[in-house]
Parts: sequence; structure tokens; C-alpha cells
Amino acid sequence: MSTNSLKILRPKKQFDVVSIPNPLSKSIQGKYFAGQTESLSFSNTTNAWGALVNPTFSGVNLFANVFTISNFSEKPFLVQIWFNTNPPGTINVSTKVSTANTALVPHRIPKVQVQFNQNVNGVPLGGINVFDRVVPPGTTIASKEDGKFIFPPGGNWVLFLTSPGSEATTFSAIVAFGWWEENISLKN
Repeated sequence: MSTNSLKILRPKKQFDVVSIPNPLSKSIQGKYFAGQTESLSFSNTTNAWGALVNPTFSGVNLFANVFTISNFSEKPFLVQIWFNTNPPGTINVSTKVSTANTALVPHRIPKVQVQFNQNVNGVPLGGINVFDRVVPPGTTIASKEDGKFIFPPGGNWVLFLTSPGSEATTFSAIVAFGWWEENISLKN
């Protein structure tokens, strides 16, 4: 058979297939948000925490995507990750929150809040401590959860910062989050 007799059949129209990661898709839709706490101070006798909190009447489910914790101290500290707990102390709401897609006008306002407190006594009440991490000195750790942690209205994702020892030490840290929100459908 000669090479002149072979024909390659091509479709009349070519299609491109593009894979878009879910967080990017949510950002394009204006549903993805990022935010951080203020600088948090605590010691070997006090604690601090940062949280994503889905208010009771938000009308959305919270999909937790990523967290980072920066340790500006010279000693490591422990972070406990809690689901649906009551952290100690007075609640402070962060103003350092934004939609990830700043090209949308008007900018979308998140219903979920970044909350925090520092130099508090006590530990979280209720809920469950699902895992712990050690944050080395002078580093930032990140954990990408891909939206698999889902919190309904009234739920929360708390990162509780505590000293692993009894030696007199002071710590400084910042907690940051990335998440998206989906309206709750009333249909079953």
C-alpha cells in the first residue's frame, strides 16, 4: 500500500478539553474567599485561636479548602484542629477578608467569618479535636483540604494554638484560610 492511499480522517470540528481545579472554578463564580486573623499572641500559660465560622442564619454551607499558620516565634507550638467547638474567650471578627475574584463588580461579601482571639485561658468546649500539627519556629505550614470539610450554618473550623511545654515562652502567629460558600438548596 502506498503512502498516498492512506488518509487520516479528522473530525470537522476540534474540541479542547480543559480541566479547571475546583477552587479556581469557585473563584471564577465569585464563591471563593480568603482571609486571615490579626497577629495572635499567646504564651505557655495562655492560648490563641483562629476560626472559620458559619453563622447560624448564613444560608450557605462552608467548604474549607486551605489553612496556613505562620509561626513568628523562636519555639515550636502545637495547633489543634477542631470541628464545631466553642473556643474560649471573646470573639473578634477579622476585617482582613476578601473575595478571591476581585474582578467581579460589585465584590462579593462572604457570609462566613474569620474569627479569632489571643492570650485566652481555657480550652475549646464540645466539638471534636480531629487532628494536631506542630508548627516549627520561623515557618509557615499549610494544609490543603480541597473543600472536603463541610460546615453547615452554625458550624465552625477552629485552629487552637497552644504551647507544647511549660517553659516560660511567648509566641506570635497568624492563621489564614481559603474557603468557598454554596447556597443551601431547600429542595431534597
